[in-house]
Amino acid sequence: MPAHFYRIKDEVRILGLDDGPFKRTDKDVLVVGTVFRGGRWVDGIMSTRVLVDGLDATDRISELVLNCRFKDLRVIMLDGLAFGGFNLVDIHRLTEETQLPVIAVVRDMPDFKEIKNALKHLTESELRWSLVEKAGKPIEVETKPNKFIHLQYAGIVENQAVEIVKLSATRSMLPEPIRVAHLIARGVTTGESRGKA
Repeated sequence: MPAHFYRIKDEVRILGLDDGPFKRTDKDVLVVGTVFRGGRWVDGIMSTRVLVDGLDATDRISELVLNCRFKDLRVIMLDGLAFGGFNLVDIHRLTEETQLPVIAVVRDMPDFKEIKNALKHLTESELRWSLVEKAGKPIEVETKPNKFIHLQYAGIVENQAVEIVKLSATRSMLPEPIRVAHLIARGVTTGESRGKA
């Protein structure tokens, strides 16, 4: 059953997750989580690693959340469904295991035909594709005037997922928990942050 917030506070605790850059020859990739109060204050940083093109992203993120010291998290926010290439998160299983709603955010509407073709070259391609389908069609959200991003969600009703994304997009069109996680993951991996989440 989806979580229902009676009122979404400006300081709602959000864990934003993004992966760092990697090479196809790498075994695994760094995933950084930033704990934000709304879109304004960072309360903490955490990290894990997932296999490149593996199948462990849901497990690793679930373990990270369940074992962290931040017991007042209210939302998990992902930079898309895929980490480390095509290591796809099952957002419905993640919300069941953590008892937290999950929101996956992307800048552009994914090209599902291209994704399906790319998955054919990997093991468990049907399982991976089922996770994409299960996440549902992304909805478009205007976070800044004439600036749109797309989101998928689990364990929360649509209007509240949209409200949380808008509330946390304070500095750019992307929510701060995702934007800052991206900067840290890239900075730690390459020595300097650059580029967009």
